[in-house]
Amino acid sequence: MSFTDDKDSDNYATDKKGWEIIEPYIPKDKKIWAPFYCDGKQKEYFEEMGYDIIHQDKDFFSYTPEYDIIIDNPPFSKIKDISIKLKELDKPFILILPVSTITKQFVKVLERDKIQMIIPSKRMQFEKAGVELSRCYFDCCYLCYKMELEHDITFI
Repeated sequence: MSFTDDKDSDNYATDKKGWEIIEPYIPKDKKIWAPFYCDGKQKEYFEEMGYDIIHQDKDFFSYTPEYDIIIDNPPFSKIKDISIKLKELDKPFILILPVSTITKQFVKVLERDKIQMIIPSKRMQFEKAGVELSRCYFDCCYLCYKMELEHDITFI
């Protein structure tokens, strides 16, 4: 399922600043897959930062390219289905998710010693259809899996 044309979905975009703040934690020599297309700007942002990225408007559940790391902001309402595929793929990822996600079964089935978090200093804001939303009412973090960061919890 491609979420691009799903007007009722919570498929929100992250601005470039949201990705730049975690740039020090993303290896430059890895191929990134950003499967949740939204407005397509994530490809532009990551290429400007010097990354090799796959970012196409394709169905996450039926298409898997050759990649090293998934880095994206998935639709939060679809995380249960997304997590099933992530578990099957069992590859490194960094996903923007509500902080409360760490208590969900999805996280509990992952290898606990491979889970890490990057916590931004401010509440993240998102865009939909090119318009910045007025405010996000909950805190989000970057949930990392198999990223081998220096610390299990990184505050930025």
